[in-house]
Amino acid sequence: MQFKKLSDLDLAGKRVFIRADLNVPQDNNGAITDDTRIRASVPGIKLALDKGAAVMVTSHLGRPTEGDFKPEDSLAPVAARMSNILGQPVRLVQNWVDGGFEVKPGEVVLLENCRVNKGEKKNSPELAAKMAKLCDIYANDAFATAHRAEATTEALAQAAPVACAGPLLAAELEALGKALLSPERPLTAIVGGSKVSTKLTILDSLADKVDQLIVGGGIANTFLLASGLPIGKSLVEADLVEEARRIIAKMAARGASVPIPVDVVTAKEFSASATATVKAVADVDADDMILDVGPQTSARLCEQLEAARTIVWNGPLGVFEFDAFANGTKVLADAIATSSAMSLAGGGDTIAAIAKFGISDKVGYISTAGGAFLEFLEGKSLPAVEALGQRFSK
Repeated sequence: MQFKKLSDLDLAGKRVFIRADLNVPQDNNGAITDDTRIRASVPGIKLALDKGAAVMVTSHLGRPTEGDFKPEDSLAPVAARMSNILGQPVRLVQNWVDGGFEVKPGEVVLLENCRVNKGEKKNSPELAAKMAKLCDIYANDAFATAHRAEATTEALAQAAPVACAGPLLAAELEALGKALLSPERPLTAIVGGSKVSTKLTILDSLADKVDQLIVGGGIANTFLLASGLPIGKSLVEADLVEEARRIIAKMAARGASVPIPVDVVTAKEFSASATATVKAVADVDADDMILDVGPQTSARLCEQLEAARTIVWNGPLGVFEFDAFANGTKVLADAIATSSAMSLAGGGDTIAAIAKFGISDKVGYISTAGGAFLEFLEGKSLPAVEALGQRFSK
C-alpha cells in the first residue's frame, strides 16, 4: 500500500498534528513506570520541529469516559517527561478541539487525552472536521491504534488537508510488509500462547503463507492432542482439536509443516518452585502438566530456524516466567538472535521474553503494537492504514 510519509513533506511553517501512542503504564500515584512509548514518539516530533513546523501531539491514555475528564486521565505526566526528553517545553492544552490556543513554528504542544472528547471512539466525522481545522498536515505515528477506527486515527485522516504516516508507523508497516507480504523464504512463524481460540485466525492466516508454523505453550498442547499424543492435565482446548488437525492438513497440502514436539518439560503443579522433569512426549503421565518443550525439540527447532530467511515470532514456547520452564523460549530467543534471517517479533509476552533474555538489539524489528500487530498477522485490514492509503493521491 502506498501512503505519504511525514519525512517527505515540506513542513516549514505548517501546523502538524501528530497522533502518537503515549499510552504509558503508570503506578498508583500516576508516575510513569516505562517511557518507551514516549521515546518512540520523539523521532517523529523532532522531525517536524527540525523542518520548521508548529507541532501538536495527542494520544489516548487509559480508558477515560468520553465527556467526563478526571485528573487521572490527564497527559500531564507525559508532557513533563516529553519535555525532559526533547529538551524544550511541552505545553499541555486542555479543551483543544475548538481551537483557541496558539502554537508557533519550533514549538510543540500536547493536546489532552483525545479519548475524553465526545465522538472519539465512534469515529465521529463532526469531531474529525473540527480537528482538521487545527492543522495543515495530519500524521499518524501510532501503529498500536491502527486497528481501531476512531476520530483521531481514521476520520481525521480522511478530513485533514494532508494525511501521512509518521516515521514510527511507516517503519512498522515496512517491517510487517517485508516479513509477511513479500518475505524472503523459507518463512517460519512461531505462535505461542495459552489458547488456540485467541489465535485461531492468526494460525489459519499464517497457514496459507508460511513454510513452517511452530506452535508453543498451551497452543502446542492442542496440536499434540490433535496428533494423538498424551498431554496429561495440561492446559488444552479439546473442542479445537479438529481445527488444529485442519491447520496441520492445510500446511501439509502446501508442502509446509507444523513441527510437533518430541519431548517436553513437565511438572505436577503450576508453580515456580515445581520440580521440572524432561520426558519424551509419548511418556507424559495423566497427572503431568506440560510447561515447556524439551531439549531435543529445542535443538530441532533451532536447526529449522537456521534454514529460515524470514522469522515472525509471536508468543513463548513455555512458561518462561518460571526459570525451570524457560529454557525452550530462551533457546528459541538465542537462535533468533544469532540468525541471519530477517526477524520480526511482537506481542506483550514476546517482548517480555526478549527483555528477559537480553536480545533486544539482535531482533530485526520489535513491534510494540499489540492488537494491531496481531490483526496484521491475521490478514485483517487496519482502518487507520487504509485511510492513509486512500489519501495517498489526495
